This record gives sequence, C-alpha cells and structure tokens, in this order.
Amino acid sequence: MTQKELLYVEDAIGHEQNIISICEDTINNLEDDNLVSFMEKELKKHMSMKEKLINMLEDKANEWSITTW
Repeated sequence: MTQKELLYVEDAIGHEQNIISICEDTINNLEDDNLVSFMEKELKKHMSMKEKLINMLEDKANEWSITTW
C-alpha cells in the first residue's frame, strides 16, 4: 500500500467515525421508534465499515512487519 493509499484509508476511517457520531447523536434525539430503528441499522453499517478499514490497515501493518524482518 502506498503512502497516498494509506492516507486515503485513514481519511475514510475518520469519515466513518464522524458518521457514527452523527448517527449516535441522532438516535439520542429521535422519538419515533421507526426512525430510531432505521438509524440503528445505519449505525451498524458504518461501525462495520470502520472495523473493516481498521482490519485492512492492521493486516497491511502485519505484512510490513513480517517482510522487514
């Protein structure tokens, strides 16, 4: 992974974290159960995407540490 690609992934993780925060704030302010349910699904999607991006970085970090030994 190039330095530029790494920066893109880190940026994407930051965007996902922002969306997660917005979803959590929205859920806390909603009263309609249907809207809360919808936002909880959206929250789970973005938490999953953030986790996938972090795992990808960890996998790359492990590859780099193995190849540098």
